[in-house]
Amino acid sequence: MNRSFRPLSRRAALGALIALGAGAAAPALAADPYPSKPILLVLPFPPGGSFDPIFRTLAEAASRDLGQPIVLMHKPGAGGVTGTASLATMNEADGYTIAVMHNSVIRAPLVQKVSWDPLKDFSYLIGLAGLATGIVVAADAPWKTLPELLADARKRPGAVSWGNVGAISINRIYAERLAKQAGTSFNLVPYKGGSEAFQAVIGRHLDVYGDPGFGPQVQGGKVRLLATFTAERLKRYDAPTVKELGHDMVIESPVGLVAPKNLDPKIAARLHMAFSKAAADPAYLQQLELFDMQPKLMTGEGYAGYARAQFERERKMLAEIGFKPE
Repeated sequence: MNRSFRPLSRRAALGALIALGAGAAAPALAADPYPSKPILLVLPFPPGGSFDPIFRTLAEAASRDLGQPIVLMHKPGAGGVTGTASLATMNEADGYTIAVMHNSVIRAPLVQKVSWDPLKDFSYLIGLAGLATGIVVAADAPWKTLPELLADARKRPGAVSWGNVGAISINRIYAERLAKQAGTSFNLVPYKGGSEAFQAVIGRHLDVYGDPGFGPQVQGGKVRLLATFTAERLKRYDAPTVKELGHDMVIESPVGLVAPKNLDPKIAARLHMAFSKAAADPAYLQQLELFDMQPKLMTGEGYAGYARAQFERERKMLAEIGFKPE
């Protein structure tokens, strides 16, 4: 008989069972890494706009790296705010719901009452690209240049209709700033999405549209590009910038991805890595070029820093045009 043998105490036996259970569970946990199911990507605009093909292509590239499908869900409303804002009120951040972030969401608390904070209630994952905003009219519209349009608007204050997506977009703010500098006013008309607004311009139900995503319509000869709010001329088009025409206005409008707040840093890092790789995919870069968007990669921390700085810039711009929150 082995005299070194001693019966296990109740506490020791319980500890052994716990250890055995943990050991048995370890392989199961290891076999179920993130992500283990499809990821939902919320697009805060209606179907048919420029974001559709851009983010669909990006999602396909990222899903190959993640090993799980990325499912796009359109959730429009409030000029692209509603869909993204829905993540701000989620109780749990598990990495399976992410959304497109853009400046209208950052601006929202400055123009209306909301129950969330864009600087605190999101986990910023990655900055992706910058939108190029242009001023377009129908191909058969009477205005050939922006100065011609502004001269006509001065003769008929409030008569020229100017469309943009949402009632609080940066493009609406810049339309007001431009009108103020030109000594006139526009009839500002909000639309739910770019597809709807372009159809209105092409059908001559709307005089001017000032938003991104104009590339295919200009290249197809359906609309005329009068000017862009970019820092430099776009190489593809023979159109001046608003700045070189004497109005010191440049719109910087990056878009990126966010998750609900308190996302596990390891999951955030995994998503950032997958989308960083996807952002180099040739098919995605081709879509960016088609819609005149410039790649602008930022880390999650860098994108969050941009959001904080942009919030203060928006505050100053709204004060400049005398905007009063609803």
